[in-house]
Formats: sequence, C-alpha cells, structure tokens
Amino acid sequence: MAEGRRERADAARNRRAILEATERLLTESPPEQVSMERIAAAAGVGKGTVFHRFGNRAGLMRELMLERALSLHDSVTHGPPPLGPGAPARERLLAFLDAVVEVVGRNKGLLAALGQAATTSHDAQEDAPEQHSVYGFWHGHISGLLAEERPDLDAELLAHVLMGALQNGPIVRLLGQGEARRLAMSLRLLVTGVLEG
Repeated sequence: MAEGRRERADAARNRRAILEATERLLTESPPEQVSMERIAAAAGVGKGTVFHRFGNRAGLMRELMLERALSLHDSVTHGPPPLGPGAPARERLLAFLDAVVEVVGRNKGLLAALGQAATTSHDAQEDAPEQHSVYGFWHGHISGLLAEERPDLDAELLAHVLMGALQNGPIVRLLGQGEARRLAMSLRLLVTGVLEG
C-alpha cells in the first residue's frame, strides 16, 4: 500500500518535471526543436517515461496547453479581481488579455493549437473537444466582457479577431523574441480604442 502511494507520488513528480522542462525548452527554442529526447533529459527522466505518461509529443503539448489554460480559467472564475469576478468589465477584459499574453508568451504554440481546434472538426482531430472548450471559454469570456461594456458592438466577431491576432506568424515571432509586454500594451491600446470609439 505504501509502495503504491510512493509510486503515485513519483509519477506526479515526474509529470510535473516533464511539463516544467517542456515549458522551459519552449521558451528557449522553436517548438520544432523541442524533441521528446531533449524534454526527457531536461526533466531528468527516461524517454520511455515521457512516452508512457503522454503517449507522444502531441499528447505532451496538449497536456501542457490544457494545464496552462485551466489555470487561467480558474483565475478568471474564482480568483481575485480584476482578473476574477468583482471588477468592472473593462478592467477584467484588460487583465484577461494581459494574462493570455503572459500564458502564450511562455508557450508560444498555445493559441496556434487553440485556433486550429476552433476551425477543425472534432471528428478529424481526437483532441479537438478539449481544445474547443478552452478556445470556447476564452472567446466567450472576451465577447461577454465586450458586450457588457459596449452592447452595440459585434462582440462575438471582435473576440474572434482578438484571438486570431494573437496566433499569426509575426505575433508568434514577436513573442519568441521576448516582446510579450510590447504585445500586451498594444492589445490594451487596441481594446481601449474599440471600447471608447
């Protein structure tokens, strides 16, 4: 019994080490250069452990994406304002966009994966239902706050435009160059202009 608990604790520790190593490597190298071998070495585990826990590289990247997205979801629904409930819609929207940029800055492939999921049928992509739910929540949160602040706007479309702006090539390259703060400030200017226009 104690041995089973120790094994579960070891598995949890390995999972955490693998995810942290993956995120660290993604900040240092382009995603295509982050192999399972490099991840295993950086995490201090065998390559077989990585494959056993996540199945393949896509499964590992999906797990990392979901963990970061769910952490942000928890902050939005249960955290303190302005990201969480209790602040005016404008403040919550700006705080959320800052948080999205921060998450994406650490994992540049995140929104690209979410955007692909939003346009791909779940029949064609096994992991699309989970990714759809993340994209759906982020889009719904942005559009809801936009509509609350400016009911006259096409909040649904504007939310897609904002999400789409975060996943194009030049923006991903900008994030890769450590320009997350610059992007966050530009998004703030853009959204403030829309809300005040």
